Amino acid sequence: MAHPGRAVAERIGPVGVWTSALDRMTSADARDAARRIEAMGAGALWIAETGMSKDIFAHATLVLSWTERIPLATGIANIWARDAVAMQNGARALGDAFPGRFVLGLGISHAPVVRRRTGGTYDKPIGRMREYLDAMDAARYVGPEPAQMPPRVLAALGPQMLRLARERAAGAHPYFVPVEHTALARKTLGEGPVLAVEQAVVFETDPARARETARAHMSGYTRLDNYANNLRRLGWSDEEIATPSDRLVDAIVAWGPLERIVDRVLTHRRNGADHVCVQPLSADPQRPPLDRVEELLRACR
Repeated sequence: MAHPGRAVAERIGPVGVWTSALDRMTSADARDAARRIEAMGAGALWIAETGMSKDIFAHATLVLSWTERIPLATGIANIWARDAVAMQNGARALGDAFPGRFVLGLGISHAPVVRRRTGGTYDKPIGRMREYLDAMDAARYVGPEPAQMPPRVLAALGPQMLRLARERAAGAHPYFVPVEHTALARKTLGEGPVLAVEQAVVFETDPARARETARAHMSGYTRLDNYANNLRRLGWSDEEIATPSDRLVDAIVAWGPLERIVDRVLTHRRNGADHVCVQPLSADPQRPPLDRVEELLRACR
């Protein structure tokens, strides 16, 4: 029997769009942006959840209702934001209302975020995620079961979470990773699970301006242990991570002429990614450069 990740890979296609810009927009503007992303042929639209964003299930429902065909994926729904029953039954409701169009990306979040949100401690993330998945699977539901339960993917960087994604989900959604991580993730996952990798991009050819935008994006992430430790596993030094260095900026954020950005997307694909969700960065977070994203999607076909 084929791994469920194969069906997800086929459904979301090779290239999608990952954006938090819709969180900053009015509903009317977010609706227009979502419809445009669908019209440009993106394989999937990925939306985020942070401590300051729209509730991801309410947001997903809106985006799915505004669009007609594009799959909507959560990148990611924070397991500390709702209990396992709410997570599972929210996915069931969306699976029933929008058959085949919802992908539930789950993540364990980060220690500072958890402490701010819950006042609790952040320890044993693998065990916590395993327990959460057990509780999801045991959740009772009075509504009609969807014809097909929405697939779930796990935010996974290290080998233990990647193995859990292989065993208990349709696959993995690595975020903030260089291309060498994609090859290692595929090796850990094996052939079946879907591997959907986020790739930040800046449509700027001037090195100073491109790296300035990239560093502004990266500054918060490099201070989070999950991301910093993953980079250390890949051989990056503390000095390069702290700055971050030009070399690390260039490894995490693809910038330059279109063909260079296309090559980064295709390198992820050559390294084993089924799907690359590009995150367009710009100086104005409410105005993602969708014209350039459309060019990129067209060039990657």
